[in-house]
Amino acid sequence: MTATPAGTPPGPPAVPAAVTVSPERIAAARKAVISSSIGAALEWFDIIVYASFAVVIAKNFFPGGDAGLGLILTFATFAISYLVRPLGGLLIGGYGDRYGRKKALTLTLLLMMAGTVLMAAAPTHQAIGAWAGLIILVSRLVQGFSAGAEFGTATTFLIETAPHRKAYYSSWQVASQGVSMFLASAFGYALFTYLSEEELYAWGWRIPFIVGVLVGPVGLYIRARLSETEEFSQGPREHAPVRSTLTRHLGRVLAGAACVGVATISVYLILYMPTFAVKSLGVPADAAYLGGAVAGLVTLVGVPFVGRLADRVGPARVMTWAAAAALLLAWPLFRALTSSPTVPTLVLVIAVLGVIMAFYFAPLPALLTSLYPGEVRTTAVSTAYNLGVTLLGGIAPLVLTWLIDRTGSLDSPSLYYMGVAVVSLAGLWYVRGQDGVR
Repeated sequence: MTATPAGTPPGPPAVPAAVTVSPERIAAARKAVISSSIGAALEWFDIIVYASFAVVIAKNFFPGGDAGLGLILTFATFAISYLVRPLGGLLIGGYGDRYGRKKALTLTLLLMMAGTVLMAAAPTHQAIGAWAGLIILVSRLVQGFSAGAEFGTATTFLIETAPHRKAYYSSWQVASQGVSMFLASAFGYALFTYLSEEELYAWGWRIPFIVGVLVGPVGLYIRARLSETEEFSQGPREHAPVRSTLTRHLGRVLAGAACVGVATISVYLILYMPTFAVKSLGVPADAAYLGGAVAGLVTLVGVPFVGRLADRVGPARVMTWAAAAALLLAWPLFRALTSSPTVPTLVLVIAVLGVIMAFYFAPLPALLTSLYPGEVRTTAVSTAYNLGVTLLGGIAPLVLTWLIDRTGSLDSPSLYYMGVAVVSLAGLWYVRGQDGVR
């Protein structure tokens, strides 16, 4: 089968909130929310913990005379893993479009667990030398390949299962990232506060990764009990979803990638804050993690409400408001922090970034899925999302660490954030002119 003809609104038809929906459909949607949220939470928990403990990981796996170089190598390993994300999105996304969303969801979670196990059990540089850094790299590559398809597959499953209020149901995948951000930051705060430096560097940093490993089997059990979506089971199939995505839908894929910008840069700036605050501003590490916990709570509580708003006024409109706020507030926020590097200022800045992220990220799943027809939806959403994350967010910690190290300018984060906001506004302007997008 071929893709939907050009000019036909490709998104799944929205069911008005007033329509009566059967209890069975509601129950299926709730089960889909739980399943998708566990996978997203595990993915982001591992990513956030790695970024949050970058200083510790650098010393354990990339030691040397230059602490700045070790930190750059740590974030370089983090950034390299993002290079395989688009590949994972294409291959596992194509698998999901050909053989089912449920099978793809199970595969992504298995790979995610494997990457987390490698990280939790990795011997340090002191034990095996330079091979330790290679193990970390393999762990990040496995995680990156898996994460490349997790968002697109889970989002497609949620949207196709949700009987109505598509933006609301799909926003829960974003809300679960708030849980991950809160828990990862809470682990960082507790471990830095209650363990000695020797205990933290020797074994304490492994605790969050071990917890992540234990969550995986729960997610596998829940995903095994899911039913395939009706839209996939009864809809047309595309025998070459990857080729179709990269030809027929390439314009919308690139526009979708641009739209991802503010969502991903907000996340990674929040993740980068503990490192930035400790290394560049001299803020205590436990205070930096406190700010991340606040941002996690803001995301968890605020995202579902933003999802409801997006169902009423349209995802693209809400995201445009948030991108404009990011562009206007970035400079004064970071100026306030660098001028007064205190704990209250840091927490306030991170909280505001969390609010912007909630308003922008919550409608994003609904917007992306509305751009593509069902027969390539998993592949196209995964590809667009991961191109945006890789180019505009995943490399941010590495770029910002390098820029600050080379130039000494503490304004780099705000300038980078503003540049990404401009890219996202351009993408939103383009997609708002497309059929089926509001």
